[in-house]
Amino acid sequence: MTITTTAETRTTTPWRLSGRTRKAVLVTHILSAGTWFGMDIVMGVLVFAALGTDSDETRAVTYQALELFAVWPMATAGLVCLASGVLLGLGSKYGLVRYWWVAVKLFLNVLLSTLVLLSLRPGVRDLAEQGRLLGDGLDALPAPGDLVFPPIVSTSLLLVAFLLSVYKPWGRVRRRIRR
Repeated sequence: MTITTTAETRTTTPWRLSGRTRKAVLVTHILSAGTWFGMDIVMGVLVFAALGTDSDETRAVTYQALELFAVWPMATAGLVCLASGVLLGLGSKYGLVRYWWVAVKLFLNVLLSTLVLLSLRPGVRDLAEQGRLLGDGLDALPAPGDLVFPPIVSTSLLLVAFLLSVYKPWGRVRRRIRR
């Protein structure tokens, strides 16, 4: 925060990102969100491919492929998206909770990043273990019915976040009136 002081008055102007820095952070934000969205699409393709096949070999490879990118790379993309979004919010006129669309995007990002680490990680780990068992020729549990929902929910909510960024609906969050 920059404070400008004169002999008569004190004024506070909010900290802002410079033009070049803002553009670099914005590109980082867009690329990380796009990467996250793409990973969700690929995860959905792999999950539905595993559901649609009778081949244990295909299922084994699919389950193990999910383990490679479905948790840590996805979590990294989500956290980079979160950090760059917070930086953009703090360094621009939109703020973090000044506008509803920004507040909703912040909530969605925190929610989805948390779900990747707390909910998706155990399911993917179990599925990868099933893939290893299938690859070794042992019997494993049936296809990943529970993992159908994460790529659908996450992809849908990320699409909502993209649309919020473009259309910027709902206006400003109202401040409480101080007495």
